[in-house]
Amino acid sequence: MATNRTRTLEPVAFVDDGLGNSSYLVDLGAGRALVVDPARHPGGYLAEAERRGLDLAFAVETHLHADFVSGARELGALGATLLVPGTAGHGFAVRGVADGEEVDLGGLKLRGLATPGHTPEHLSYLLLDGPTPLALFSGGSLLVDAVARTDLIAPDQTEALARELWRSLHDRILTLPDDLPVYPTHGAGSFCSAPAGGERITTIGRERAANPLLGAPDEDAFIKQLLDGLGTYPPYFLRLRDVNRAGPRLYGPATPLPPVLTASDVARLKRGGALVVDARPVDAFARGHIPDAVSIALRPQFATWLGWIAVADTPLVFVVDIDQDRTELVRQARNIGYETILGELEGGIAAWIAAGNEVETTALAPASQPSGYVLDVRQATEFATGHLPGAINIELGSLDSSSPPGGAVSLMCGHGERAMTAASLLARAGRRDTTVLIGGPEEWASAHGTLETGA
Repeated sequence: MATNRTRTLEPVAFVDDGLGNSSYLVDLGAGRALVVDPARHPGGYLAEAERRGLDLAFAVETHLHADFVSGARELGALGATLLVPGTAGHGFAVRGVADGEEVDLGGLKLRGLATPGHTPEHLSYLLLDGPTPLALFSGGSLLVDAVARTDLIAPDQTEALARELWRSLHDRILTLPDDLPVYPTHGAGSFCSAPAGGERITTIGRERAANPLLGAPDEDAFIKQLLDGLGTYPPYFLRLRDVNRAGPRLYGPATPLPPVLTASDVARLKRGGALVVDARPVDAFARGHIPDAVSIALRPQFATWLGWIAVADTPLVFVVDIDQDRTELVRQARNIGYETILGELEGGIAAWIAAGNEVETTALAPASQPSGYVLDVRQATEFATGHLPGAINIELGSLDSSSPPGGAVSLMCGHGERAMTAASLLARAGRRDTTVLIGGPEEWASAHGTLETGA
């Protein structure tokens, strides 16, 4: 089934590569725009709207997000009407949308479609020009080559939500025209997604033909395939739904920057329980770092690993290099709900040393030259695709609860960043007989031979 569209819709996508999510700005005409599933900081949307001469009239949420703090309330404070699932129970001013309800956007209409599964309250939104559908914003229901996971609410609801998702897909979404563009929120790299490909947008027809989960012959086969593909996820997922329901703290559109701290400030705050997060590259951390600092290199995945390692509400102190983007550092931390950012060490590690403080070092080696046994800290699914013979797998996020065997250990991931985080966590626990391998299994295999597969 196809439609005859006279209007072409070209939403502007804002992709968070680290969290694996997309949000969308849509020109509604007449100088008005809406944003679907906005990230916390509104600056990008405001800049794009100003460039196009648009006012941000609406902010739309498909569901209560578990993997990031929503920016809808920020846009609401700037004048946007907030359209959210009516059953979500928000604790601040919103307009709840019911299943089948159509909202007039000033010419175009937005119809809510109840599509529970990823979450109980989930709505997908069909954008309409009169009776003609222009786009489906599918949130966490239908994704590219995947669907969203159903195990983020509670273990005893996982299978029931998966069955609801099956019905949502087959009774609501797959009844739409094959050529209808689909704009999901979750995608490749998102822990909310059952494993997905690299593309970000799709069509109903493409997914009907190529999505492996939609190819399941019946509901039970779909459930098994979906649940068998689910891996671990960061612990902050368990609290952000409540943060988004109650209403996140507002910061406004100003560029976020951390306060500056002296070396003595950092030493005092560290003694008081603050966590020192060293965001410098792996080699810089290896050459010298503050004792007990945790290495989480600043890259697109910084927020994910901060949220996996740092306990909620932990006061944070950052160490960065002079050329690193402090705005990005704070933005990523706030995106997953870390509000207590005490500041950054002014002058970096050189200032710490100049103040007469000690530093620790970490040994590095090429991935082709491990010593001792190899501890691979990648996700179990990554490990199963190929690892060094005899390697032990403990996921990085599980190191606190699973101690590796004693003795000299070489830590491996895909490149070196997660391995260095693991080394810093082990050092905090008193284990310093570690070497971080730069590179991953492929580099070892190019020098030594075939990798093993499986668990």
